[in-house]
Amino acid sequence: MKCLPPEVVKSQAVPQTRVYISLPKKHMEGLAINYELDHGLVIKQLNPYINEGYLQAYFREFGTITACKIMKNYTSEDKKAMAYVRFSCMDEADKADWAGPHYIGGTEVEARRVVSPKVRANFVSYSL
Repeated sequence: MKCLPPEVVKSQAVPQTRVYISLPKKHMEGLAINYELDHGLVIKQLNPYINEGYLQAYFREFGTITACKIMKNYTSEDKKAMAYVRFSCMDEADKADWAGPHYIGGTEVEARRVVSPKVRANFVSYSL
């Protein structure tokens, strides 16, 4: 099987939906060869009454936050929420991860360091 050069792979390898990947740091660098990556944290066991502004204020001390999204599951018995916080660079996400354990809104949360290949913003899908 023939491998494509990195510049060709980069031009073709822009995903259409966001994928969060948690893996050891040495493998993140290998993934960065073929993809432009966003760096962030997935926050689990989050108090469902916390809003995105509160979460941004909490993580602001670690660096520039470029995205913050809280997801709530109203159908499960466990009413805890989950969030994704994206930082402007790898070092800021690392600082936030290493500063744990994190207590947000009086509750200890589970923070997991993730990378996400950048998503194409103006993708249009056609089905035949």
